[in-house]
Amino acid sequence: MRVDIFRRAESGNRFSFLIVPEGRLIPAEVSNIDWNIHQRGVALDIEAHILDEYAISFPAKQIQEKGYAISSATRAPELGEHINPG
Repeated sequence: MRVDIFRRAESGNRFSFLIVPEGRLIPAEVSNIDWNIHQRGVALDIEAHILDEYAISFPAKQIQEKGYAISSATRAPELGEHINPG
């Protein structure tokens, strides 16, 4: 599936990530948070149980239930672990 990836800075040099199907808006319940576009039109295997690079568990299930998938705050990756700062 092609998705758009958003991120926001967290404490301790960490980032949270949010993915939505390509071209869709961020749902209202999370739009009040400072998400910045990270990448657009990225092909991801959302059927994977975990997207390690983004610390997102069960992305297909999250997207089906909420319209988006979000990283776990306890697993948010640090800048430089796998994340390109651009």
